[in-house]
Formats: sequence, C-alpha cells, structure tokens
Amino acid sequence: MSISRYLGLTLNTEYDLRPEERPEIARLPIFSDMDETLRDSIFSASLLQAFPRQLVLFEVGQRADFLHILVDGLVELFTSNGDRDTSMVIVTPGHSFILAAAITDMPYLMAARTLSTSRILLVPAPLLRDTIEQDGALNRATMHELAWDYREMVRALTDMKLRQSTERLANHLLLQSRRLGGADCFQLRGEKRLLASLLGMTPENLSRAFGALAQHGIRVDGLTISITDRKAMEGFARPDPFFD
Repeated sequence: MSISRYLGLTLNTEYDLRPEERPEIARLPIFSDMDETLRDSIFSASLLQAFPRQLVLFEVGQRADFLHILVDGLVELFTSNGDRDTSMVIVTPGHSFILAAAITDMPYLMAARTLSTSRILLVPAPLLRDTIEQDGALNRATMHELAWDYREMVRALTDMKLRQSTERLANHLLLQSRRLGGADCFQLRGEKRLLASLLGMTPENLSRAFGALAQHGIRVDGLTISITDRKAMEGFARPDPFFD
C-alpha cells in the first residue's frame, strides 16, 4: 500500500503542521537556516504522520509527489527485479528521501518501506521546488544533502568492488561504530537479513562471515555487536581514511 492510499492523500489536500510540532521540525538541518516566512509556508502545506512498521511508502516508478523526511524511526530504500529484491540504503532520522526524484520531478528509482514505527514529514514536491528557487538557505541545504547522498553511493560502490564479503561486513561494523562516537558495543539497525541484503550477501554468507570475524575482534549476541579488539578488526577490514 502506498503512502497516499494509506492516508487518502491527494495533491489538492490542505495540510498544516500543528503548532507544537513546528519547533521540532524547524530544527531539522534542511529547514534550520531558512527564511522564517518561507519555512512557515512549507509547514502550512506539509504533514507530519506516524506510520506503522513494514508499510510501503512508495514504489519504484511512482512519481515523487512528496519529499519524505524521517523525523524518527527507520526506513529501508530497496529495489527489485522479478522475484528478487535488494536493500540499497537505510535512512536514519534527520535525513530526507528521495530528494533527487522530488527535485527533478522524475519517478522513483527505489521503493521505500518502514522498518519500525516511524514519524515522517511529507512536503509537497512542487512546493519544495518553488521554495528552493526563492530561499538560498534551502537551496544550499538540499545541495548539501544531494552531495552527501552521492558520496555515500560512491563509498558503498567502492566497498562492494574492492572488498570481499567478510571484509565488507567488518568495514560496515567499524563504520557504524565510528558514527556512534567510537562505541565498542551497539545494536544492528534492523534484522540480519536486511544487513545481508545491504552488503550484497546471502543470509548464509552473512552468518559465516560473522563466524569468521570472531577471530578478528568481534563478538555477536543476537543483534548486539561487541568490538573486543579494534586493532585486529581494523587490520582485517583495512578501512580507507579517504573513502571510509
């Protein structure tokens, strides 16, 4: 079910953020430096909505009616071919998806579904495009996010082409640790099946890779990852100071 069918939305519907929601949304990076009047005009036409787990928000090929911004929760971007699908990106709070489709008014190249109960801001794409032309801060913020997404794509593609599957897993875990401030213990985002798909592995290969990493400083307990020997992990994964 698409997000529009779930909510019964049309582009002609009038939305409005509630007054108590506006301060939280105004702090999001994409809006934080905007002209207040223009920001209010976006908020008056946008909707903040909670969605249940495993709801498909949009499909590949669907026109981008809205820019989606994840306020809290977790969202998977994925694509498919025949009866096979693969995870492409895990969206975390504070980030939008899929900005390129919303700006270019072109169909989505990926589908999206919630991995947990998620609050998502829906910004009408035509209004976003109009406001980008008027507000320099919003223009810069969207360019920054597009640049970030592009660099993440290059990093992931480089990782896929230059590392074996077990090395990709090790590097992914080190990257997650660094993004959590160097934490030695953290939870995987989503199920192991999802992680396998994200890294271009089968669940069976992922299980074997976790087993192999036990001798390189990793302990796994369900979805909890503990780095017991960071030096050994880094020696095995060989993180690149430029790409990683």
